[in-house]
Amino acid sequence: MDETSRTVQCEMELETRRHSQEEIPRVVQQLVLSCQGEKGFDHIGPDPIPSRDEVIDIVQRICRILYPGYFIRTRVEQFNLSYYFGQETTELFELLSEQITVALRHDCIRHNLPCLDCEERGLEITVEFLSKLPALRTLLATDVRAAYEGDPAAKSFDEVIFSYPGLFAITVYRTAHELWHRGVPFIPRIMSEYAHSQTGIDIHPGAHIGESFFIDHGTGVVIGETTEIGNGVRIYQGVTLGSLSLPKGAGELFRDKKRHPTIQDDVIIYSGATILGGETVIGARSVIGGNVWLVESVPPETKVFMKTPELIFRVSQPANVWPNMYHI
Repeated sequence: MDETSRTVQCEMELETRRHSQEEIPRVVQQLVLSCQGEKGFDHIGPDPIPSRDEVIDIVQRICRILYPGYFIRTRVEQFNLSYYFGQETTELFELLSEQITVALRHDCIRHNLPCLDCEERGLEITVEFLSKLPALRTLLATDVRAAYEGDPAAKSFDEVIFSYPGLFAITVYRTAHELWHRGVPFIPRIMSEYAHSQTGIDIHPGAHIGESFFIDHGTGVVIGETTEIGNGVRIYQGVTLGSLSLPKGAGELFRDKKRHPTIQDDVIIYSGATILGGETVIGARSVIGGNVWLVESVPPETKVFMKTPELIFRVSQPANVWPNMYHI
Protein backbone atom coordinates (compact mmCIF):
# COMPACT_ATOMS: atom_id res chain seq x y z
CA MET A 1 0.00 0.00 0.00
CA ASP A 2 1.44 3.37 -1.06
CA GLU A 3 1.58 6.50 1.13
CA THR A 4 -1.53 8.07 -0.42
CA SER A 5 -3.62 4.94 0.14
CA ARG A 6 -2.51 4.73 3.77
CA THR A 7 -3.49 8.36 4.34
CA VAL A 8 -6.94 7.81 2.83
CA GLN A 9 -7.47 4.72 4.97
CA CYS A 10 -6.47 6.55 8.17
CA GLU A 11 -8.88 9.40 7.37
CA MET A 12 -11.70 6.93 6.80
CA GLU A 13 -10.99 5.21 10.13
CA LEU A 14 -10.99 8.55 11.96
CA GLU A 15 -14.28 9.52 10.33
CA THR A 16 -15.83 6.19 11.39
CA ARG A 17 -14.63 6.80 14.95
CA ARG A 18 -16.18 10.30 14.98
CA HIS A 19 -19.51 8.93 13.79
CA SER A 20 -19.41 6.29 16.51
CA GLN A 21 -18.63 8.84 19.21
CA GLU A 22 -21.59 10.94 18.10
CA GLU A 23 -23.83 8.18 19.45
CA ILE A 24 -22.58 8.73 23.00
CA PRO A 25 -24.75 11.82 23.78
CA ARG A 26 -27.86 9.89 22.72
CA VAL A 27 -26.96 7.00 25.03
CA VAL A 28 -26.22 9.41 27.87
CA GLN A 29 -29.61 11.08 27.44
CA GLN A 30 -31.35 7.71 27.56
CA LEU A 31 -29.48 6.84 30.76
CA VAL A 32 -30.56 10.15 32.33
CA LEU A 33 -34.17 9.48 31.39
CA SER A 34 -33.96 5.97 32.83
CA CYS A 35 -33.30 7.51 36.26
CA GLN A 36 -36.56 9.46 36.17
CA GLY A 37 -38.91 6.50 36.25
CA GLU A 38 -39.43 3.55 38.57
CA LYS A 39 -38.14 0.81 36.30
CA GLY A 40 -34.58 0.98 37.58
CA PHE A 41 -32.70 1.68 40.78
CA ASP A 42 -30.32 4.49 41.49
CA HIS A 43 -28.93 6.51 44.38
CA ILE A 44 -29.05 10.09 43.15
CA GLY A 45 -29.36 12.95 45.61
CA PRO A 46 -27.72 14.53 48.62
CA ASP A 47 -28.27 11.70 51.09
CA PRO A 48 -25.01 9.82 51.74
CA ILE A 49 -24.36 6.12 51.28
CA PRO A 50 -21.68 3.91 52.86
CA SER A 51 -18.56 3.13 50.87
CA ARG A 52 -18.05 -0.55 50.08
CA ASP A 53 -14.31 -0.01 49.68
CA GLU A 54 -14.11 1.66 53.08
CA VAL A 55 -16.04 -1.18 54.70
CA ILE A 56 -13.66 -3.74 53.20
CA ASP A 57 -10.75 -1.71 54.55
CA ILE A 58 -12.47 -1.76 57.96
CA VAL A 59 -12.76 -5.56 57.81
CA GLN A 60 -9.04 -5.88 57.13
CA ARG A 61 -8.19 -3.49 59.97
CA ILE A 62 -10.39 -5.44 62.37
CA CYS A 63 -8.57 -8.63 61.40
CA ARG A 64 -5.26 -6.96 62.23
CA ILE A 65 -6.59 -6.18 65.70
CA LEU A 66 -8.20 -9.56 66.31
CA TYR A 67 -5.08 -11.41 65.13
CA PRO A 68 -2.19 -9.07 65.99
CA GLY A 69 0.99 -9.73 64.08
CA TYR A 70 -0.55 -11.96 61.40
CA PHE A 71 -1.71 -9.58 58.68
CA ILE A 72 0.94 -6.85 58.65
CA ARG A 73 4.37 -6.63 57.05
CA THR A 74 6.15 -5.33 60.14
CA ARG A 75 6.82 -7.30 63.31
CA VAL A 76 4.85 -6.80 66.50
CA GLU A 77 6.85 -7.18 69.70
CA GLN A 78 5.71 -7.11 73.31
CA PHE A 79 7.36 -3.73 73.89
CA ASN A 80 5.40 -2.02 71.07
CA LEU A 81 2.09 -3.86 71.54
CA SER A 82 0.40 -0.86 73.19
CA TYR A 83 1.51 1.37 70.32
CA TYR A 84 0.31 -1.19 67.76
CA PHE A 85 -3.14 -1.57 69.31
CA GLY A 86 -3.39 2.17 69.93
CA GLN A 87 -2.66 3.09 66.34
CA GLU A 88 -4.87 0.39 64.81
CA THR A 89 -7.79 1.06 67.18
CA THR A 90 -7.65 4.83 66.69
CA GLU A 91 -7.69 4.52 62.89
CA LEU A 92 -10.49 1.96 63.09
CA PHE A 93 -12.51 4.29 65.32
CA GLU A 94 -12.28 7.12 62.81
CA LEU A 95 -13.19 5.01 59.78
CA LEU A 96 -15.91 2.91 61.40
CA SER A 97 -17.67 5.80 63.15
CA GLU A 98 -17.80 7.71 59.87
CA GLN A 99 -19.29 4.78 57.95
CA ILE A 100 -21.82 3.96 60.69
CA THR A 101 -22.90 7.60 60.80
CA VAL A 102 -23.33 7.65 57.02
CA ALA A 103 -25.36 4.42 57.13
CA LEU A 104 -27.64 5.74 59.89
CA ARG A 105 -28.10 9.08 58.14
CA HIS A 106 -28.93 7.33 54.88
CA ASP A 107 -31.81 5.44 56.50
CA CYS A 108 -32.93 8.57 58.33
CA ILE A 109 -33.18 10.63 55.13
CA ARG A 110 -34.41 7.86 52.81
CA HIS A 111 -37.25 6.76 55.11
CA ASN A 112 -38.17 10.18 56.55
CA LEU A 113 -37.39 9.12 60.08
CA PRO A 114 -37.29 11.57 62.97
CA CYS A 115 -33.81 12.84 63.78
CA LEU A 116 -31.80 10.10 65.45
CA ASP A 117 -28.70 12.18 66.18
CA CYS A 118 -26.87 10.05 63.62
CA GLU A 119 -23.36 11.26 64.38
CA GLU A 120 -23.76 10.87 68.14
CA ARG A 121 -25.29 7.44 67.68
CA GLY A 122 -22.52 6.46 65.25
CA LEU A 123 -19.86 7.36 67.80
CA GLU A 124 -21.72 5.51 70.54
CA ILE A 125 -22.06 2.31 68.49
CA THR A 126 -18.40 2.46 67.47
CA VAL A 127 -17.26 2.71 71.09
CA GLU A 128 -19.57 -0.18 72.04
CA PHE A 129 -18.14 -2.24 69.19
CA LEU A 130 -14.53 -1.48 70.09
CA SER A 131 -15.21 -2.48 73.69
CA LYS A 132 -16.27 -5.93 72.40
CA LEU A 133 -12.99 -6.60 70.59
CA PRO A 134 -11.22 -8.28 73.56
CA ALA A 135 -14.19 -10.65 74.03
CA LEU A 136 -14.26 -11.31 70.29
CA ARG A 137 -10.59 -12.29 70.42
CA THR A 138 -11.38 -14.80 73.16
CA LEU A 139 -14.38 -16.18 71.27
CA LEU A 140 -12.47 -16.51 68.00
CA ALA A 141 -9.70 -18.37 69.82
CA THR A 142 -12.25 -21.15 70.44
CA ASP A 143 -12.96 -21.25 66.70
CA VAL A 144 -9.24 -21.49 65.90
CA ARG A 145 -8.81 -24.38 68.35
CA ALA A 146 -11.91 -26.11 66.96
CA ALA A 147 -10.44 -25.95 63.44
CA TYR A 148 -7.05 -27.24 64.56
CA GLU A 149 -8.50 -30.07 66.66
CA GLY A 150 -11.13 -30.99 64.06
CA ASP A 151 -8.84 -31.17 61.04
CA PRO A 152 -5.89 -33.59 61.08
CA ALA A 153 -4.49 -31.75 58.05
CA ALA A 154 -3.95 -28.60 60.13
CA LYS A 155 -0.31 -28.44 61.21
CA SER A 156 -0.55 -25.39 63.50
CA PHE A 157 -2.78 -22.63 64.78
CA ASP A 158 -0.84 -20.24 62.55
CA GLU A 159 -1.84 -22.24 59.48
CA VAL A 160 -5.50 -22.06 60.48
CA ILE A 161 -5.38 -18.29 61.00
CA PHE A 162 -3.41 -17.56 57.85
CA SER A 163 -5.14 -19.82 55.37
CA TYR A 164 -8.45 -21.37 56.45
CA PRO A 165 -11.39 -19.75 54.60
CA GLY A 166 -13.81 -21.04 57.23
CA LEU A 167 -12.05 -19.09 59.96
CA PHE A 168 -12.01 -15.91 57.88
CA ALA A 169 -15.75 -16.24 57.19
CA ILE A 170 -16.45 -16.83 60.89
CA THR A 171 -14.26 -13.87 61.88
CA VAL A 172 -16.13 -11.53 59.55
CA TYR A 173 -19.47 -12.99 60.67
CA ARG A 174 -18.73 -12.42 64.36
CA THR A 175 -17.64 -8.86 63.58
CA ALA A 176 -20.69 -8.13 61.43
CA HIS A 177 -23.02 -9.73 63.98
CA GLU A 178 -21.98 -7.21 66.62
CA LEU A 179 -22.96 -4.35 64.31
CA TRP A 180 -26.14 -6.12 63.16
CA HIS A 181 -27.13 -6.61 66.80
CA ARG A 182 -26.81 -2.84 67.31
CA GLY A 183 -29.07 -1.99 64.40
CA VAL A 184 -26.43 -0.73 61.97
CA PRO A 185 -27.82 -0.81 58.41
CA PHE A 186 -25.89 -1.87 55.30
CA ILE A 187 -22.45 -2.35 56.81
CA PRO A 188 -22.94 -5.85 58.30
CA ARG A 189 -24.26 -7.15 54.97
CA ILE A 190 -21.42 -5.53 53.02
CA MET A 191 -18.99 -7.25 55.41
CA SER A 192 -20.62 -10.67 55.13
CA GLU A 193 -20.93 -10.49 51.34
CA TYR A 194 -17.27 -9.52 51.10
CA ALA A 195 -16.37 -12.66 53.07
CA HIS A 196 -18.77 -14.61 50.85
CA SER A 197 -17.01 -13.37 47.71
CA GLN A 198 -13.61 -14.33 49.15
CA THR A 199 -14.48 -17.76 50.57
CA GLY A 200 -17.70 -19.05 49.00
CA ILE A 201 -19.17 -19.18 52.52
CA ASP A 202 -22.38 -17.19 53.04
CA ILE A 203 -23.18 -16.46 56.71
CA HIS A 204 -25.90 -13.92 57.37
CA PRO A 205 -24.83 -11.51 60.14
CA GLY A 206 -28.18 -12.00 61.87
CA ALA A 207 -27.51 -15.68 62.62
CA HIS A 208 -26.63 -16.71 66.18
CA ILE A 209 -23.58 -18.98 66.41
CA GLY A 210 -21.99 -20.35 69.59
CA GLU A 211 -18.33 -20.88 70.38
CA SER A 212 -15.92 -23.46 68.91
CA PHE A 213 -17.56 -23.35 65.48
CA PHE A 214 -15.69 -25.05 62.64
CA ILE A 215 -16.42 -24.96 58.90
CA ASP A 216 -14.19 -27.47 57.13
CA HIS A 217 -13.31 -26.67 53.49
CA GLY A 218 -16.32 -24.39 53.37
CA THR A 219 -17.17 -23.68 49.74
CA GLY A 220 -20.92 -23.51 49.19
CA VAL A 221 -21.94 -23.21 52.84
CA VAL A 222 -25.08 -21.11 53.42
CA ILE A 223 -26.28 -20.07 56.89
CA GLY A 224 -29.49 -18.04 56.92
CA GLU A 225 -30.46 -15.02 58.99
CA THR A 226 -32.49 -16.69 61.75
CA THR A 227 -30.30 -19.78 62.11
CA GLU A 228 -29.30 -20.67 65.67
CA ILE A 229 -26.16 -22.77 66.15
CA GLY A 230 -24.95 -24.04 69.53
CA ASN A 231 -21.43 -24.68 70.78
CA GLY A 232 -18.96 -27.11 69.26
CA VAL A 233 -20.75 -27.52 65.92
CA ARG A 234 -18.83 -28.70 62.86
CA ILE A 235 -20.07 -28.43 59.28
CA TYR A 236 -18.54 -29.29 55.92
CA GLN A 237 -18.66 -27.84 52.43
CA GLY A 238 -21.95 -27.47 50.61
CA VAL A 239 -24.13 -27.41 53.73
CA THR A 240 -27.26 -25.26 53.59
CA LEU A 241 -29.09 -24.09 56.71
CA GLY A 242 -31.94 -22.36 54.95
CA SER A 243 -35.61 -21.54 54.89
CA LEU A 244 -38.47 -23.30 53.21
CA SER A 245 -39.75 -21.83 49.96
CA LEU A 246 -42.13 -18.92 50.56
CA PRO A 247 -45.16 -17.96 48.47
CA LYS A 248 -44.66 -15.11 46.04
CA GLY A 249 -45.02 -11.76 47.79
CA ALA A 250 -44.77 -13.27 51.29
CA GLY A 251 -41.41 -11.68 52.04
CA GLU A 252 -42.79 -8.94 54.29
CA LEU A 253 -45.02 -11.36 56.18
CA PHE A 254 -42.10 -13.63 57.09
CA ARG A 255 -39.35 -11.02 57.31
CA ASP A 256 -39.14 -11.03 61.12
CA LYS A 257 -40.15 -14.68 61.64
CA LYS A 258 -37.89 -17.64 62.46
CA ARG A 259 -37.30 -19.19 59.05
CA HIS A 260 -34.07 -21.15 59.50
CA PRO A 261 -33.20 -24.22 61.58
CA THR A 262 -31.75 -24.56 65.05
CA ILE A 263 -28.60 -26.67 65.44
CA GLN A 264 -27.86 -27.67 69.03
CA ASP A 265 -24.47 -28.33 70.65
CA ASP A 266 -21.82 -30.66 69.21
CA VAL A 267 -23.68 -31.51 66.01
CA ILE A 268 -21.73 -32.62 62.91
CA ILE A 269 -23.21 -31.92 59.47
CA TYR A 270 -21.45 -33.53 56.52
CA SER A 271 -21.03 -32.13 53.01
CA GLY A 272 -24.01 -31.44 50.82
CA ALA A 273 -26.60 -31.69 53.59
CA THR A 274 -29.61 -29.36 53.41
CA ILE A 275 -31.59 -28.50 56.54
CA LEU A 276 -34.57 -26.19 56.12
CA GLY A 277 -37.28 -24.52 58.16
CA GLY A 278 -37.66 -22.40 61.25
CA GLU A 279 -39.24 -25.20 63.27
CA THR A 280 -36.53 -27.73 62.40
CA VAL A 281 -34.29 -28.56 65.36
CA ILE A 282 -31.26 -30.83 65.15
CA GLY A 283 -30.72 -32.28 68.61
CA ALA A 284 -27.40 -32.12 70.44
CA ARG A 285 -24.61 -34.52 69.46
CA SER A 286 -26.45 -35.69 66.34
CA VAL A 287 -24.68 -36.49 63.07
CA ILE A 288 -26.23 -35.53 59.73
CA GLY A 289 -24.73 -37.44 56.82
CA GLY A 290 -23.74 -36.14 53.43
CA ASN A 291 -26.45 -35.09 50.94
CA VAL A 292 -29.24 -35.53 53.51
CA TRP A 293 -32.34 -33.36 52.98
CA LEU A 294 -34.14 -32.49 56.23
CA VAL A 295 -37.27 -30.44 56.87
CA GLU A 296 -38.15 -32.05 60.21
CA SER A 297 -36.56 -32.14 63.64
CA VAL A 298 -34.09 -34.76 64.80
CA PRO A 299 -33.81 -35.83 68.49
CA PRO A 300 -30.46 -35.65 70.32
CA GLU A 301 -27.88 -38.40 69.81
CA THR A 302 -29.26 -39.31 66.36
CA LYS A 303 -27.45 -40.27 63.17
CA VAL A 304 -29.19 -39.47 59.89
CA PHE A 305 -27.75 -40.94 56.70
CA MET A 306 -28.83 -41.52 53.14
CA LYS A 307 -29.33 -45.13 52.15
CA THR A 308 -26.18 -46.36 50.42
CA PRO A 309 -26.79 -46.28 46.66
CA GLU A 310 -26.13 -49.37 44.56
CA LEU A 311 -22.82 -49.12 42.73
CA ILE A 312 -22.38 -50.80 39.35
CA PHE A 313 -18.88 -51.63 38.11
CA ARG A 314 -18.35 -52.40 34.41
CA VAL A 315 -14.93 -53.23 33.08
CA SER A 316 -14.60 -51.89 29.55
CA GLN A 317 -12.83 -54.19 27.10
CA PRO A 318 -9.81 -52.54 25.46
CA ALA A 319 -10.47 -51.46 21.87
CA ASN A 320 -9.07 -53.56 19.01
CA VAL A 321 -8.28 -56.48 21.29
CA TRP A 322 -9.58 -60.02 20.64
CA PRO A 323 -11.58 -61.53 23.52
CA ASN A 324 -9.26 -64.52 23.81
CA MET A 325 -5.98 -62.58 23.88
CA TYR A 326 -5.77 -62.97 27.67
CA HIS A 327 -5.87 -66.78 27.43
CA ILE A 328 -2.57 -68.64 27.37
